[in-house]
Amino acid sequence: MDFKQIQELIKLVNKSNIGELTIEEKGFHITIKQKEEPVQQIISAAPTQYQPMVSHPVSSAPAIQPLAVAEKPKVEEPSVANNLITIKSPMIGTFYRSPSPDKPSFINIGDEIEPGKVVCIIEAMKLFNEIESEVKGKIVKVLAEDASPVEYDQPLFLVEPV
Repeated sequence: MDFKQIQELIKLVNKSNIGELTIEEKGFHITIKQKEEPVQQIISAAPTQYQPMVSHPVSSAPAIQPLAVAEKPKVEEPSVANNLITIKSPMIGTFYRSPSPDKPSFINIGDEIEPGKVVCIIEAMKLFNEIESEVKGKIVKVLAEDASPVEYDQPLFLVEPV
């Protein structure tokens, strides 16, 4: 197997949902693993001021500019912390918060969840897929509308870890 074939395999794995690919041929062994995406999403305040910094006359490298960060405004909703975890859609489909229209939602804001607890259903090609939590925490926000289409990797819920 030549270098160009290996590069093509890496591109294919990156574009697909394949987690790992192993190939063995006549004394040759290669394993290609998909990069794991971080589960945690960091939310921070936007910079508000620009303070120029004088560069040293001897240095030819550009100076690094420090930024001041504004305090977060107070809102009536529960405060959004920097340690929130995002539960994302693992597929394209239609998002449902409950098992059927006449049943209550799987989870609501303020509910405690644990790994393995069903948080929603995503319908894809007439199949109803139960989406389970992979984290332990408290639901802070529901980001998708019930019965609305969702994309792959679209944020569905914000969870505050416990």
